[in-house]
Amino acid sequence: QVQLVESGGGLVQAGGSLRLSCAVSGNILSIDVLSWHRQAPGKQREFLAFITHSGRTVYADSVKGRFTISRDNAKNTVYLQMNGLKPEDTAVYYCKHVRGVTASWGQGTQVTVSS
Repeated sequence: QVQLVESGGGLVQAGGSLRLSCAVSGNILSIDVLSWHRQAPGKQREFLAFITHSGRTVYADSVKGRFTISRDNAKNTVYLQMNGLKPEDTAVYYCKHVRGVTASWGQGTQVTVSS
């Protein structure tokens, strides 16, 4: 059973930066895909970015050029570096692990961006 724990959220001013981390239990396999999503109050969960074992990345338009996803396979950890934060980035940020057709989610970490 894969477990994920996010950390690094907090309160920042507009234009600031945060680095989120997601620790994944167990071994990371070459087929695993790790991604970040967020959910703002009253809104649907939104895809932000994913990264494969080899480092291929895809970003949503809403964060392209501002956020960077990365992973350290030796540490079983995926990161989301967030720069140029905006108030509309305020949300709970979730880490997701996919292996084949099986998906697991973390508990989320709150990011609040003040104007």
